[in-house]
Amino acid sequence: MHTKNHPLAGGSLGQQHLLTSFHYGPTDSGRKAYIQASLHADELPGMLVAHHLRQRLKQLEEAGRLRAEIVIVPVANPIGLAQTLLRTPVGRFDLASGENFNRHYPALFEPLLPLLEGRLGDDGPTNVQAIRAVMREHLQALPAPTELASLRRALMTLACDADVVLDLHCDCEAVLHLYTGTPLWPAVEPLARLLGAQASLLATASGDNPFDEACSQTWWQLQSHFEGRYPVPLACTSVTVELRGALDVAQGQAATDAHALLAYLQHRGLLQLDGQDLALPPLLRPATALNAVEVLSSPISGVVSYHRQPGDAIAVGDCLADVTDALSGEVRELRARTSGLLFARETLRYATAGRSLCKVAGQTPLRSGKLSSD
Repeated sequence: MHTKNHPLAGGSLGQQHLLTSFHYGPTDSGRKAYIQASLHADELPGMLVAHHLRQRLKQLEEAGRLRAEIVIVPVANPIGLAQTLLRTPVGRFDLASGENFNRHYPALFEPLLPLLEGRLGDDGPTNVQAIRAVMREHLQALPAPTELASLRRALMTLACDADVVLDLHCDCEAVLHLYTGTPLWPAVEPLARLLGAQASLLATASGDNPFDEACSQTWWQLQSHFEGRYPVPLACTSVTVELRGALDVAQGQAATDAHALLAYLQHRGLLQLDGQDLALPPLLRPATALNAVEVLSSPISGVVSYHRQPGDAIAVGDCLADVTDALSGEVRELRARTSGLLFARETLRYATAGRSLCKVAGQTPLRSGKLSSD
């Protein structure tokens, strides 16, 4: 194992944040997995899972069981981790710009096209190496005028040449669920099985270019663009893993989740777990298109009272919550327009009008345009 520190540019005078990555396994295998945690810095379950991953990877490396380079970034957002307002961590949004830390990553498809002229041929694996080299060149040349831009560039540079990218997050109150690209579902389904994911949400473009899409979307865009001319494999399986809710932080659960992630890397041939060949458990629920997720929002400002829990099966017309205006006495109910699984809900029990409160994964498309939350 070796450790790398990546200084972030653009900090205030007398202040600089470091992004730290831990690298395990051979660096010359031509294969790589990248796992980061707490890009939304106040989402802590993934940080604890990363701790357990590091312990297991150290043991596996010493036993000679790693077949690829495995990179772990336990604290993917040192900027957000340092943000506290009136004793409350503020890790989802950059206080300097107001931007979500998991949005607006570099879109690589258009910039890469002219750089790939004359570099692709008839062999898919050779094309993968050429594309990754161009990605690294482009990312290293990107300007980073702010500390946030510097962080985005550093994270993308670490992940751009990985076969597997796992971005560990959590929701407010939730069951375990995943977000990934629609073309990647066959490669991601074993991960959903191993983790026991209760919802797997698929899209080709969710909006605002979150980290996982920035890593993988370029590959299916290039594949489509060069179809019939050059073979371009889907060389990056990138997934956002939502590790339940923000308060679901426990050593035993984190160790179990870490084992499931390592089992997936074994499934991909990147390591060997103590001689074990693990059978895949059944898939708990079929994948859902992200545009089939109903987001129920508060119609008025008031006190929120939930009627249903994350993990509950929902039918059309079910009341999931009500909101009470304590001044007027008005009580408004939030009823589902779709059948499916209630997989996440807001933690706060006071909402202003328009605040999203809960999400139901169904099978009927309900939304279009930007599908990601703010």
